[in-house]
Amino acid sequence: MERRRIEIMDTTLRDGEQTSGVTFTGPEKLTLARLLLEELQVDRIEVASARVSEGEFDSVRQITQWASEAGLLSRVEVLSFVDGGASLEWMEATGARVQNLLTKGSLNHLTHQLKKTPDAHFREVEAVLRMAAKAGMESNVYLEDWSNGMRNSREYVYEFLEFLQGMPVKRILLPDTLGILTPSETGRFLSEIRTRYPLAHLDFHGHNDYDLSVANVLEAVRAGVDGLHLTVNGMGERAGNAPLASVVAVINDFLPEVEIGVREAALYQVSKLVSTFTGIGIPANKPIVGDNVFTQTAGIHADGDNKKNLYFNDLLPERFGRKRKYALGKTSGKANIQKNLQELGLTLTEEELKKVTARIIELGDKKEKVTREDLPYIISDVLGSGAFPQKVFIRSYVLTHAKGLQPSTTVALEIDGKHYEENARGDGQFDAFMNALRRVYQHLKKPLPSLVDYAVRIPPGSSSDALCETLITWRSGEKEFITRGLDSDQTVSAIKATEKMLNITA
Repeated sequence: MERRRIEIMDTTLRDGEQTSGVTFTGPEKLTLARLLLEELQVDRIEVASARVSEGEFDSVRQITQWASEAGLLSRVEVLSFVDGGASLEWMEATGARVQNLLTKGSLNHLTHQLKKTPDAHFREVEAVLRMAAKAGMESNVYLEDWSNGMRNSREYVYEFLEFLQGMPVKRILLPDTLGILTPSETGRFLSEIRTRYPLAHLDFHGHNDYDLSVANVLEAVRAGVDGLHLTVNGMGERAGNAPLASVVAVINDFLPEVEIGVREAALYQVSKLVSTFTGIGIPANKPIVGDNVFTQTAGIHADGDNKKNLYFNDLLPERFGRKRKYALGKTSGKANIQKNLQELGLTLTEEELKKVTARIIELGDKKEKVTREDLPYIISDVLGSGAFPQKVFIRSYVLTHAKGLQPSTTVALEIDGKHYEENARGDGQFDAFMNALRRVYQHLKKPLPSLVDYAVRIPPGSSSDALCETLITWRSGEKEFITRGLDSDQTVSAIKATEKMLNITA
């Protein structure tokens, strides 16, 4: 059976940028445009709204210049308006060649926002479409608030669709602008339009106000649409748009008759980059791209994975360039711990494993967070036999911080029984500490891992004198790992986390 090809249009750079507090810089937009088209291989990208700002103009011009050189200009789209051709002039100046013209898809919007009759609106829309065609530009048309139009003014929607059949329009874009559709409505409305206009190219643009966007997209595809509008991490106004990663996985796993060109292996990489650019974290339980979605917590699940992968589903992490993890906590069993020990290359006897399991459960009951990197220390502490002997000790340090003076640190280390001492300055106490540490390791001609991320937090519900928890992410070669320190002093907790790193890499 020949598979039906669906276009994926990513609108992170346009509709996604309407997320409250989010603005992409020009270089960020260009970087994401290249990743979306070249690495992720979406079919089209919507990159901006016309006439918004000078910065937007420069961003679009950079993208179109690159896209033109790469032979991808026809896949770059800009939201335009029924404004007598002003948007088209703006686009012409940026080098953009595809407009997504925003029109009114419900009688309610037309009557109360534009205060115009359908005939007057259609004449203005026609004028813009004719101008675009004359300028050699391609036109797609958004029917804004189409979903409410189908609910409350269906006659108007069909009058508009009928009018568009005679216009120079490539695609008709049908948005659930306010995220009000149910899956059954989505399927019914789109099937109806598909039957009436079998040759029209229909795109569905879903919003997530009721958390139904992925389900609605699924029904839209089943109803026969030709394209979907999605955003990375589900970014967008209010509750956001239909999320790209989830939709790609759903189509690939549940609609074998449909083909899309998106590379699953690049989804996580692009998701993390968008999160970095926007400063909006990805929820740990967000499907496909969340930190916890490929983490087994219960010991029975890890045991089942050892026995014919009983707790695996089709969402294998390797599809998305990720790995399965096994969390350590009060619900951990021996199987969870064994999985983590294998990653560290450590082996324990059955009796030793029981003792370590008991300690991890004890820590979990106290809401302590146990990571794989903590295991060697727990083993050493529990067994008291030097199963993972500590080679590096931070024996003492002096931290100075005074107004008008650069912070400095003197640190004394013991490495394999030998004593080392260095002093250094830095932008802060921990920076000075790391600079002193680097001097020691430069003397030893040993590289130190680079610091990727540094997070300090106080556990929820704690008083002002509660312990600080510092989580530091390090990179050594291609591998990233996290170490954790706990102390009432923020800098000291970071030093404890650093001592763990020194021993892991010793």
